[in-house]
Amino acid sequence: MNLWPDRGLWRHRDFMNLWAAQIVSAFGSRITRTALPALAIVSLGASDSEVALLGALGVAPAILVSLAASGFIDRVPKRPLMIAADVARAVLIASVPVVAWAGGLGMLQLYIVAVVACVAGTLFQIADQAFLPVIVEREHLVEGNSKLGATDAVAEIAGPGIAGVLIQVVTAPVAVLLDALSFLWSAFFLTRIKVVEPKLAREPGRPLARAAAGIRAVWGSRFVRPLFLAEMLGMLSWGFFAALYMLFALRELGLDVATTGIIIGFGGIGAFAGALFGSWVVRAIGFGPALLIFLTLNMGGGVFFAAARGPGWDSIALLVAHQLIGDCFAVAYGIQARSLRQSVMPQALLGRVAAATVTMQATMLTLGAFIAVPVAEWIGVRGAVWTGVVIGLSSVLVVLLSPVARLQTIEEAAAPNRPPP
Repeated sequence: MNLWPDRGLWRHRDFMNLWAAQIVSAFGSRITRTALPALAIVSLGASDSEVALLGALGVAPAILVSLAASGFIDRVPKRPLMIAADVARAVLIASVPVVAWAGGLGMLQLYIVAVVACVAGTLFQIADQAFLPVIVEREHLVEGNSKLGATDAVAEIAGPGIAGVLIQVVTAPVAVLLDALSFLWSAFFLTRIKVVEPKLAREPGRPLARAAAGIRAVWGSRFVRPLFLAEMLGMLSWGFFAALYMLFALRELGLDVATTGIIIGFGGIGAFAGALFGSWVVRAIGFGPALLIFLTLNMGGGVFFAAARGPGWDSIALLVAHQLIGDCFAVAYGIQARSLRQSVMPQALLGRVAAATVTMQATMLTLGAFIAVPVAEWIGVRGAVWTGVVIGLSSVLVVLLSPVARLQTIEEAAAPNRPPP
């Protein structure tokens, strides 16, 4: 069985440099994602509300940043912007161990790091989504997204597990320092990309009007719009998990940091599998049916997490199943959905479409994280987790009732003047 039949990008110099840039930075990002809340809980004794706020601040600024980026992202070169974002994150994240070793680390420092890292990361993410179609041809988009998704999965496997061990053995500040170095690695390889970006035409109108073009493009596509709506519900659900995961694992279940980090790492195994076999499933049963299966199993994986009770091996098995299944099908879905957007949307609008998508994702993720706190206080952390699961599963209906469910290939959606199915 050939799960990755098109190997043309292995010989593509610019793509390989982009891929190399993301390998280590993706790895380091998992360390920080695990280290910051663990540092707040274990070293600083943060309260439930402080930990939830830290998680929310790690995504909330993306709303304003992506809205602002919508007005200019398609008018600036993408590679220099990505390099600047990497360098900014390296300097910012390196401040955590410096301040910790000076004895002055507090929650305010972690809040600032979370906010500014989110700003730089959001700009990088938007530029990256618009940059890939500049580097590779349309027929290689699924392959490129699959390879980048596999890299993310490998980082998911190793990053959190190593982070949990490092936090207990050599302290969280050292773990965070590795992340800072990873962004310098990423910036170096981005400088090696030689592609000449197309000349950017000046567009009339105010920034808000230019930004609105991305939203109109999404809303005007009968194939992209339902994915946008489904992902709104999915991100609202993930906001619950972002705010409550560490609290549920460490306090509700009584697991330790190292065990939790290793459990999270199992998600990378599933994610790596999803990056490899997702395209094969699409070819076997068609794009729409495959996307529905991916989304259903992705959102349904939360049931395993919510059902866990106590620190025993049965709960650990349920949490591992949640990571394996949820991350596997999240990656499989994400690769295909992103490739569909990049194929259907005009290249001149890709930056604004990406910015509109990131704005929506950050808004719903933040909303979910903020809602999760009072819901957890009202019906308990476990009840709030189940609420997030139900919200996520409702996204399946949106895709099921849309034209996307009847697509056999991405090319059908990308074909001009295609009659309704």
